[in-house]
Amino acid sequence: MNKLFMFIAVVAMGATAFLGACSSQQSGNASGNDSVQVNDSNVDSITSGEDAYLAFIEKYLVDSIGSQYSQGEVCIPLLQVIEIDDTDSADVKVCGSFWVNNYKISGDTLLTVSGGSHPGLFHLNTTGSDWQITGFDQVGDGSSFTPTAKKIFGDKFDAFQKVNSDDKEREKLRTKGIAEYVKKHNLKVTMYKDYGWPPVKLNEE
Repeated sequence: MNKLFMFIAVVAMGATAFLGACSSQQSGNASGNDSVQVNDSNVDSITSGEDAYLAFIEKYLVDSIGSQYSQGEVCIPLLQVIEIDDTDSADVKVCGSFWVNNYKISGDTLLTVSGGSHPGLFHLNTTGSDWQITGFDQVGDGSSFTPTAKKIFGDKFDAFQKVNSDDKEREKLRTKGIAEYVKKHNLKVTMYKDYGWPPVKLNEE
């Protein structure tokens, strides 16, 4: 199935509480492939299909990227998926704009500690019982941003630009995703706050 997402997907169902182990600040969006094995037993009983792909990517964002940022108590990723192509189970491709944010809990508020944007293309091998993220092609920084984005997204570049430039929609989805995470993990949190900005109340649906 080659599926173009005509909407933006935010996934908070499998976000993992992230305690204590973060240390150094991320040093940019280096493009490249990393072979990362993520055992499917870690993914909340999800066994196949798009939900499983996204849960694996969530785990990668928390464990392999969120862990490179400054320390937080909770890491909540945001997935804005543009396309999933699983016509080849040995190379499932998921492209989009992916974010990680680390927070500390202060009373009823999540205070943002660190985080950043990691747009690009994930490659997953979903054959057999041990699934793997075999590569993550990341969009470059600075002057390399546009050429690498065009190369990675191809004919989906315009869709990526639309998603990547819509800060208002992203913050709405971020708020929704945090609210879902808080509810799932029974946190006594009612808002989140970025440094220098007023707190944002969570949706109560």
